[in-house]
Amino acid sequence: MSSRFDTKIVIVLRDDLAGWQRLNVTAFLSSGVAATVPELIGAPYADADGTAYAPMFRQPVVVLEGDADTVRAAHRRAVDRGLVVPVFTADLFATGGDEENRAAVAAVPRDGLDLVGVAVHAPRNAADKIVKGARMAA
Repeated sequence: MSSRFDTKIVIVLRDDLAGWQRLNVTAFLSSGVAATVPELIGAPYADADGTAYAPMFRQPVVVLEGDADTVRAAHRRAVDRGLVVPVFTADLFATGGDEENRAAVAAVPRDGLDLVGVAVHAPRNAADKIVKGARMAA
């Protein structure tokens, strides 16, 4: 049975990333959405033997891709709408942890960020407008 949600979780990745980078950026951006909107997390899982598993998002995460301009446009549209969004910049591939990551982002003005990914949680129609131009990731 499929559910239709009022909101959408969308990750937009730059289309020139290596496979490991795509996975890493997706994981980091997903954690940012989960931390910002904890009510998106469902109940814990358990298998038929009673083994407990961690909870996950209650709704799907759509992963899209686009060129650098598409990622920047999605970021700009989200920020212009007042959304607090997780971002991942190219500089973060060379850092070693949370403090270094935050310092790398803080060192660059918003319009100068070398964005490789951005995540959005918004009402469905707004999310679609924010990520306009991005396509399903391969």
